[in-house]
Amino acid sequence: MRMDEGLLTIGTFAKASRLSPKALRLYDELELLRPARVDPDTGYRYYAVDQLEQARLVAWLRRLGMPLARIREVCDTYALDSEAAAGEIRAYWARVEAETAVRRDLAAFLVNQLTVEPRKDTTMLELRYFAHSDRGRVRPENQDTAYAGTRLLAVADGFGPAGAPASSAAVEALRFLDTEEVPAGNVLNLLEDAVRSATQAVQDVTRGAEDMGTTLTALLWTGSRLALVHIGDSRAYLLRDGGLFRITDDHTMVQSLIDEGRLTPEEATAHPQRSLLLKALPSAAPATPDLRLHDARPGDRYLLCSDGLSTVVPDDRIRTLLGAAPAPDEAVRTLVTEANTAGGPDNVSCVVADVVETAAA
Repeated sequence: MRMDEGLLTIGTFAKASRLSPKALRLYDELELLRPARVDPDTGYRYYAVDQLEQARLVAWLRRLGMPLARIREVCDTYALDSEAAAGEIRAYWARVEAETAVRRDLAAFLVNQLTVEPRKDTTMLELRYFAHSDRGRVRPENQDTAYAGTRLLAVADGFGPAGAPASSAAVEALRFLDTEEVPAGNVLNLLEDAVRSATQAVQDVTRGAEDMGTTLTALLWTGSRLALVHIGDSRAYLLRDGGLFRITDDHTMVQSLIDEGRLTPEEATAHPQRSLLLKALPSAAPATPDLRLHDARPGDRYLLCSDGLSTVVPDDRIRTLLGAAPAPDEAVRTLVTEANTAGGPDNVSCVVADVVETAAA
């Protein structure tokens, strides 16, 4: 009797389970769905009929968008207790719905941002701000730079042996913007020129080494708007009417995979290249920064932070702490403390600025 009698070939099993042969080979490598037998000479995979139930469960969960690591947990639980497995699926879907609600709010914010007419009232606005940078609990030195002034807010996160001077040079190259009147009409061009100067300044201190550089995220106040310039994986958030909106996109390998639909946000947190930057200062080729304008409203609160905060403190927790603090200085100190309480694995820098009304002169 042949050892593969009664077993299904990978092609037949793929059709029956609605999983492709390529997917089955991947799940074998991940030890999620091992074949019943592998031919020692040809390497051909064979599956037992009683494996179809688990394979179909994997296929359904994958169509739900569940990460592979979570699918493995559900399958292990299902083998012991189907009710408990159902509970895990319910919990996962509740989280998906919560995240969808957040994305819905972000979509509404973006639609509003793009369609609302610019402010035409004569209310005078100004910023109240505070900045702080902390070494954290693990790193031997602080390579971050945080700055807040009347017009300029900035965070830079340096990396490599010259990370500290790189982040400092990038922010220093923008400091002249804090003392000049900023015409709203060409503010983005002004920021783009300033980033070119920052790139040169970083090149000077890193001497062109590929493994040294910095991120840069900054906001420039015009009196009614905030102009954003962003490159890297430091972040800018807006707290408006109780909702927290991330207004920057991470320039990282994992974010590009998420955007392409090849990786879920949950899978990204454990990806071995989650810290790999696609853009930073300086760059072998000219790296185009993200540039955009945001209309300000009284009551808006902006947060700039290095990834020392965002990688250890979830967005919903950031929203809670940011909304509860009465003033920017307390908000910054609370967020830095939260990151350190979570282990402080990296330097953490925060800038918080409130848009407030002020009496006309």
